[in-house]
Amino acid sequence: MRLTTLTAAAALALVSISTSLSGQRPDDQINPRSMALLQQGEAARAAGQLDRAVGLIETALVVDPRNRQAFNVLAEIARARGLPGQSIRLYREALALEPTDLRALRGQGEALVAKGAMVKAQENLAKIRKLCGNDCTDATALAAAISKGPPATATAQQSVTPAQPSTVTPAKP
Repeated sequence: MRLTTLTAAAALALVSISTSLSGQRPDDQINPRSMALLQQGEAARAAGQLDRAVGLIETALVVDPRNRQAFNVLAEIARARGLPGQSIRLYREALALEPTDLRALRGQGEALVAKGAMVKAQENLAKIRKLCGNDCTDATALAAAISKGPPATATAQQSVTPAQPSTVTPAKP
């Protein structure tokens, strides 16, 4: 009696595991609806409609969260809006899906330079050079951004003047 129960449980486990594995898609097959939304988002971006583009691309990610290209495009939009921290996070999402994505490594490296994180940007450059060598355009562009350095902030450009003592005399009662 015990053997029958154990055999039935093992058979049920085997059937449920094989069913769940056969229902999964390979990582390189992105939902076509997600890709269509991404293309619409890129068209909106090219037309200068950044808010609409972000909405379409975020919808593409809801349809298929493995759409690495959508993360890259959102990160580029965030960089264009002057949000390097958000851009770094989005590139990190793309790199979690594909650690050898040159576009994401370069973009994240450039966003790191914009934040002033030069050591981490150098690490990205080393990864790119390991993947494609020194002569690829991604390595060259990131190396140029690193050599240029982070942008000067508006507060650093202003000269600081010491505060002048007040010359206002108090009113007499």
